[in-house]
Amino acid sequence: MRLLRWSVVLLAASALLACASKRMESPRPVPTALLPSNDGSHRLVVVLPGRRDRLESLRRSGVGEAVQRVWPDADVLFAELSMPYYLDRSAAQRLHDEVLLPARRRAYTEIWLVGASLGGMGCLLYDRMYPGQVDGMVLLAPYTGERAIHDEIRAAGGLATWQPPAGAADDEDGWQRELWAHLKTWAHEPARTRDVWLAYGDADYLREGMPLVAGLLRPEHVLVRPGGKHAWSTWTPAVEDVFRRIDAERASQREAR
Repeated sequence: MRLLRWSVVLLAASALLACASKRMESPRPVPTALLPSNDGSHRLVVVLPGRRDRLESLRRSGVGEAVQRVWPDADVLFAELSMPYYLDRSAAQRLHDEVLLPARRRAYTEIWLVGASLGGMGCLLYDRMYPGQVDGMVLLAPYTGERAIHDEIRAAGGLATWQPPAGAADDEDGWQRELWAHLKTWAHEPARTRDVWLAYGDADYLREGMPLVAGLLRPEHVLVRPGGKHAWSTWTPAVEDVFRRIDAERASQREAR
């Protein structure tokens, strides 16, 4: 039923795009809220919301505090990149122009994106339009389209052998194939996923598409939490776990040099 609700929302969005551009604009500017570091601001973690999240629910989720328990020198910026930005197809550009470019001017040593569900898709769209512009991404049960596109890819023998049909970009589901065509480029350039992490619960209702994403990443960069729901109650502890693993991986790499 939840997947059906996603389908209804996104099919309605596709049907309304033509008239929406005339009568509905996404909010300006992107609403943000900062959780500043108490230990000096050297790094920035930008958190993108799920479909129903707003700034207040992001604050209440505890994800900012989870990041700062591991990286006390990190500012955490909640960016309310909500559905209207995706409807008018401005999400990636607005994230770049209004959130990340100003952050770069503050001379952070590194900038990471954390995106949950719809926000995970936002991370992928950003990487498609602005590859290599952030230092890493944490994808929390990212929405990557409906079951039909996942079945299509599996039926083709996997992403390595799947090819988007000619003219697919013009279909109402074309955005899904465009997204997966972008992810397919990761398979040919594995260095691009060096700092990409995936986390989700094994009871998540979007879990059936997660192995296709996981197959593009290092196995140690994929965290599957037992029984986790599609909610911050799963994602917040997963984020803390991911950032601890990032630090452990970096320490191991330093020792190996």
